Amino acid sequence: MSTSPLTPLPALSLILGGARSGKSRHAEQLVESAGGDCLYIATAVGQAERDAEMAARIADHKARRGERWQTIEEPLDLAGVLIREARAERPILVDCLTLWLSNLMAGERDIEAEIDTLVSALYEAGTGPKLAGPVVFVSNEVGHGIVPMHPLARDFRDHAGRLHQAVAAVADSVVFMVAGIPMTVKAP
Repeated sequence: MSTSPLTPLPALSLILGGARSGKSRHAEQLVESAGGDCLYIATAVGQAERDAEMAARIADHKARRGERWQTIEEPLDLAGVLIREARAERPILVDCLTLWLSNLMAGERDIEAEIDTLVSALYEAGTGPKLAGPVVFVSNEVGHGIVPMHPLARDFRDHAGRLHQAVAAVADSVVFMVAGIPMTVKAP
């Protein structure tokens, strides 16, 4: 039985894509390729109880992950949980930023301040990444469609675009997933 060689992860990676583009599976494979235990930060807390389709998606994601994965559910304080849980020997997967954004909007949080807090936890200008271990973020790219008719949908799309730009600016690696194929946007 052969084992795959370990692949060092960049400090910060962002995996973007549309629905069912393969972004979560790709991110899981990246994190697992680093070896050792893995931490999954789930932002979809509570949605499974209200939404059978979301419950099925969550079950599918959990079934793919094995015993190497620990899961922490955190719908709002993403920066805080990353600061507390980052370790050099354990890569973190955050799935997903757009669900986190939805939670912030539903909680009537100051979106720009929350994005700034997240980016400040990740990166310091002049010194680089701040967390002790690598983090891979997954997020839905929602800016390729038509302009939504509803103001809330437009606000979400606009906030998501700003969030992605802010995280991509400090990320070492940005990948866009199309039909299960990773396309490198930014490489370390």
